[in-house]
Amino acid sequence: MDNVMVYLVPPEKLHIQCWSSSYPEKIKCTWELQPDTNLPTTFLTTYRLGLIGPEAPQKCTQLEMNPKSCLISNFKMFEEFPYVLNVTALNQLGSITQLDYFFVENIIRPDPPVNLSISPICHESKKLYIQWQPPHSWPYPDIFPLKYQVRYTKTGSTSYRTVGPYEQNSLVLTGIRRGSIVYVQVAAKDITDLGHNSDWSEVVTSRPWQPYDLKCLP
Repeated sequence: MDNVMVYLVPPEKLHIQCWSSSYPEKIKCTWELQPDTNLPTTFLTTYRLGLIGPEAPQKCTQLEMNPKSCLISNFKMFEEFPYVLNVTALNQLGSITQLDYFFVENIIRPDPPVNLSISPICHESKKLYIQWQPPHSWPYPDIFPLKYQVRYTKTGSTSYRTVGPYEQNSLVLTGIRRGSIVYVQVAAKDITDLGHNSDWSEVVTSRPWQPYDLKCLP
């Protein structure tokens, strides 16, 4: 049997990402050690507004389900200075500290829309009706609304067509080829264009109405 060499090393590099999928309530940060230390490693996590100032650092609450992540729930919107996350990784061979700077509004990234559905419309052989809902993690969709992009393709195609953005939660796709099976996804973004698009939602599929269809929207 070949011997497998396992190298034990001190922490060398941290790759940190922070984003807010539940703006303006929480920010989630995650990190990865590169390379893996192959040793039990403890993480200390704090954050503050700016590098200097009157406010003391606060604890970024680590998550039991994922020890390489933490939540920030006490922050202010539209600050002039960036927030700074401080992550220190330490094991028996050493430690490393990494800082990550961010403006809250620059890291807004909603989760994908949910409850996406697609339906044929009775006696409309070139149309499909699509509807969806904001992600459950987005706490105040009436106060901080989202806008949506829709992309779709059909069986046999190698590319997507993207339409939008739209502020409503439904859309009638037109100009669909009769009998085509259509695949649809939706993505969300803050309506003021702050931050980033969500990932695309799960795929839903349907085809336009045909004369023998019993289930269709009136």
